[in-house]
Amino acid sequence: MLEDDPDQAELIRLWLTHAEHSVDCHADAASFLRAVRRDSFDLYVLDWVLPDLSGIDVLKKLRREMGDYTPAIIVTAKDEEQSIVRGLEAGADDYLVKPVRQAELVARVSAVLRRSVGNKPEEQDLDAEPYSLSFTNKTVSLNGEKLNLTNREFELALFFFRNIGKMMSRNHLLEAIWGIENKSVSTRTVDTHVSRLRKKLNLGKENGWILSAIYQHGYRIERVDA
Repeated sequence: MLEDDPDQAELIRLWLTHAEHSVDCHADAASFLRAVRRDSFDLYVLDWVLPDLSGIDVLKKLRREMGDYTPAIIVTAKDEEQSIVRGLEAGADDYLVKPVRQAELVARVSAVLRRSVGNKPEEQDLDAEPYSLSFTNKTVSLNGEKLNLTNREFELALFFFRNIGKMMSRNHLLEAIWGIENKSVSTRTVDTHVSRLRKKLNLGKENGWILSAIYQHGYRIERVDA
């Protein structure tokens, strides 16, 4: 969350924490952007008026410069139609006018998260031609031929293909795949597994997918023209 008013930030944090969300709060754009480069998040809640960059400028930077399309909600006192349109055109997924009401905020956060994740069950098989991922058998096939992956490599492949186009930080991957939340733990193991996975899946333009390293952040899998 990016909110420079400490009272407002604490109130929203309490509401979202009570709704079982984990919240990382920042009072200025510089601190927020450093956190975004370091970690991955499911949703951004952005104030418009800030001491350095505006929330709209931050959103444009995320979308256009960093290629980050994590869902975002603008929260601001600006209630004019033109301001709402500007926020949505900049890439916001929703727009809330202050004073924020608890039930509405929680409902809108939940709705945006549902839209971003979709309604697919976590244990559903995936098809990402020419790859097929079977959750039941924990296997990945390329053009119908089963690939030789370890269980950890399968989990990593499945996680990437469930988050196509999203930047995944090394810390996020450690927590999601290895269950390690301590950010002081070395992330070299992530780099090693990603490198091995890239080779085993033969990811590249010839198969229509690339797994790119994002400098000082993590990794992102994307579809490309073969």
